Amino acid sequence: MSDLTSKQDRPLRSDATHQIRNAEQLRAVIPEPPELLQQKVFTEIVEEAQQFIAAAPLIMLCTTNAQGQMDVSPKGDAPGFVEVTDVNTLTIPDRPGNRLAFGFNNLLQSSSLSLIFLHPGTRETLRVNGQGFITKDPAVLERLSVGSKPALLATEVQVQECFFHCGKALIRSKTWQPDSWGEPIKISFGQQFAKRMGGQQAQDQQKLADQIDASVNEDYKNNLY
Repeated sequence: MSDLTSKQDRPLRSDATHQIRNAEQLRAVIPEPPELLQQKVFTEIVEEAQQFIAAAPLIMLCTTNAQGQMDVSPKGDAPGFVEVTDVNTLTIPDRPGNRLAFGFNNLLQSSSLSLIFLHPGTRETLRVNGQGFITKDPAVLERLSVGSKPALLATEVQVQECFFHCGKALIRSKTWQPDSWGEPIKISFGQQFAKRMGGQQAQDQQKLADQIDASVNEDYKNNLY
């Protein structure tokens, strides 16, 4: 019995009468921030943000389609892989991935995007909001090469907001504390695909799952760029 099934006798969803439906109700719980805090939001990539971006090996990129459906995708590479092209522009290289291209398809419908930059061991994160545009300009892709391999595509971000986020979330989650991590969670794409395909004996399903997982691991080793 799954954990969710075992909790069916519990009320899992909130009472709709307690939903926050307007800004007044929201601010009754979370007061307006002091004016000084509101001034931490910049409209360009300030020097401290440039330094953080130059050291960050990982970002979370959020995009949305015309219907408002969102997608968040991790992007990672060597520290500084996101280029500060100028104080108003970032350029994000794209490397080989799963080819679903959810984020790119979203940008074709709505240019709005949000970014979170993370640096290992640093509690604070950097948030950037703006407009993103996809380019296949050979000069840009070559400039973003790793070794002899240019980027596949690049996203140019016209920055509208740039600000640092306090470290409470990473402190609470103990994100950078190895003694709190526990054992790595094994994700088996093979098991997921085998279950969805169905119609096979358990032994055949496991064989298929093992083959898919081996292929994924091989892709990790040989197709990062």
